[in-house]
Amino acid sequence: MEKRTALVTGASRGIGKACADALATAGHRVAVASRTRPALDEVAENLKQTGAEAFAIEMDLSNADSITAGFSQVAKEFGRIDILVNNAGIAKDGLAVRMKRADWESVLATNLSGAFYCMQQVLPGMMRERWGRIVNISSVVGEMGNPGQANYVASKAGLIGLTKSLAQEVGSRNITVNAVAPGFIETDMTHGLTPELKTKMIDGTPLKRMGTAAEVAAAVKFLVSDEASFITGHVLDVNGGIYM
Repeated sequence: MEKRTALVTGASRGIGKACADALATAGHRVAVASRTRPALDEVAENLKQTGAEAFAIEMDLSNADSITAGFSQVAKEFGRIDILVNNAGIAKDGLAVRMKRADWESVLATNLSGAFYCMQQVLPGMMRERWGRIVNISSVVGEMGNPGQANYVASKAGLIGLTKSLAQEVGSRNITVNAVAPGFIETDMTHGLTPELKTKMIDGTPLKRMGTAAEVAAAVKFLVSDEASFITGHVLDVNGGIYM
């Protein structure tokens, strides 16, 4: 596979870090973006120690100016971006009837609007080159809903709609746009769940276990590969069968 430049958001830990590792293993240059600088630098350094080209960039997806500045720095370091993985996301759970406006707006701003602005940054270059891969990390709850997560679910469902619309807009330029919808994955986000809730989620999963960040990253690695060149507008579920 030709060496390409990939940018992964939310890459300081969890699924984003695993995606950066997988893309580096596939031979790509990887720009890793996040709000947390020390952890991000460590990820980039670890990638470099494996022989990969890596570049860390601090970026706040809730801030359009921060996104523009971040992509500009990556362009100076690596040139155009061929692969974008929109992984960054936050959760601020609460029942809809009592949800604060700030909690609604911040989750939508980061998870959905931020992803859209990232796509706008890479699309002109991809269209000129007539090649591009965009993968949006959605969630199983974006497909089936979840009580107490109206803001998070809306943002993840929105990503699926955005994926399908954009896939239709840019397909003629040989740019694919797909989504990966993880189920119950072992990450920092699920680490704080109660044992009772974890047991309930695992019981509801036909494979009877949690997934790993590496398993989600493997799906991303496939979707950006040449083997997936005729797949676009698709939502690839990596959920152990919890939703079919």
